[in-house]
Amino acid sequence: MRIRSFNQDGGILYLVATPIGNLEDMTYRAVNILKTVDKIYAEDTRNSIILLHKYEIHTLLESYHEFNEELKTEQIINELLSGKKIAVISDAGLPVISDPGYKIVKSAVEHHIAVSTIPGASAGISALIASGFPVMPYQFYGFLNSKQSKRIEELKELKYYPHTLVFYEAPHRIFETLNDMLVVLGNRNVCIARELTKTYEEFIRGTIEEVLKIDSIKGEMVLLVEGYKEQGKDSVNPIEQIEEFLSLGYKPNEAIKETARLCNKDRKELYKEYIKYKNKE
Repeated sequence: MRIRSFNQDGGILYLVATPIGNLEDMTYRAVNILKTVDKIYAEDTRNSIILLHKYEIHTLLESYHEFNEELKTEQIINELLSGKKIAVISDAGLPVISDPGYKIVKSAVEHHIAVSTIPGASAGISALIASGFPVMPYQFYGFLNSKQSKRIEELKELKYYPHTLVFYEAPHRIFETLNDMLVVLGNRNVCIARELTKTYEEFIRGTIEEVLKIDSIKGEMVLLVEGYKEQGKDSVNPIEQIEEFLSLGYKPNEAIKETARLCNKDRKELYKEYIKYKNKE
């Protein structure tokens, strides 16, 4: 069933992109929308007020973040149902991506409320196109888990993705993440795009081991990692591959399953082969 999602006379939810660093990256349309909506919801009003002052936007501003999203989502939906025009912005870039906002959009769609995107800057895409890595296809992941054990599990799931991986990472955790990547993914080429569009914009390129030799990396950053490069099924030793998986914390059944997939072998036959190998030890 098709439902018309835009009604000039009804409530509209605008998802408005904001600059990721340089305030001059604001679009004319974004400024106009923020000036004419009934209310703007921002992740951090203290940061957003700087942008609004620059462009003389005097629209009512209210907070919407992870600590009040349950309450505010209901409030916003009621405002939209009453016919108001509402804009949602984040501190930088496109809202919803690695920021609060998904629950509003989901609820708006369920209530058949119009949702409109006002496109603009995106840190992940901006970093990707300048990284020098293949851009199609790519895997955007956002933030890895801050807890190391869970982060390692996430990386294990991503290890054999053949396309470029795009992450966001905090500066205080970048070296921990790179060390975990070195263990799980191997010494791949990476690119760290830091302080994008700002005065000290920088792209740091090299292998994980090379980047780990840097004393410190500060600022907002995007971490890009080259995809898995298959060595060829015939060149992979299945037993050694199983042992590698086990060393990374895989359970025996998982290690055999993944190796069978990687080497295009029958899992049951590989299991027998591995048991035979272990019995010889």
